[in-house]
Amino acid sequence: MPQTIGLLLFGGAEELDFVGPWEVFTVSRMVLESQEQSAHTCVLVSQLGKTVQCAKGMRVETDHAFADAPALDVMLVPGGQGTRKEVTNQDLLKWVRDTAETCRWVTSVCTGSLILTSAGPAKGKRVTTHWNFVKTLRERNEASEVIDNARYVRDGNVVTAAGVSAGIDMALWLIGQMYSPEHARTVQRYMEYDPAPPYAGLV
Repeated sequence: MPQTIGLLLFGGAEELDFVGPWEVFTVSRMVLESQEQSAHTCVLVSQLGKTVQCAKGMRVETDHAFADAPALDVMLVPGGQGTRKEVTNQDLLKWVRDTAETCRWVTSVCTGSLILTSAGPAKGKRVTTHWNFVKTLRERNEASEVIDNARYVRDGNVVTAAGVSAGIDMALWLIGQMYSPEHARTVQRYMEYDPAPPYAGLV
């Protein structure tokens, strides 16, 4: 049965936190459709279903409001400075909590883990987050353990990724779980995702 992947957006969301996984998920769908296989659907959800201005100024038009969002099989919550505000948004936290109850996978990137621990799905679980937010998340004492130096961490059906680009790694792992590792490798190759940062050899 086709699955629905939903990415939550809000003001101040970090762009690559959701755009990186969006690319993985949509390339995955393209590959599956080219093989005449059943593929998932990807949607963008925000509280009011309107255009959202992200952390670096990108404006994104979302597909659904909380009120008309479809049931999700996979939920992704990005990070960014906007999480500091949204962690007190009771309507958003309730939507995350309620939606997560029927999700196969509940995921976050960067400080999106703040939303997941506050809303409930990641409370009492092992999580990770951006390296610069590890201490703050630990001090909130909502997760059982906040792990640093890990690209992503799985605890049950909750998968949290470290900062920004780590969301791509997590999304590739996730579609490998949803379909197969071979499929994930095909998506990775299509994306030419083979990180080789410049200046890495300089000391």
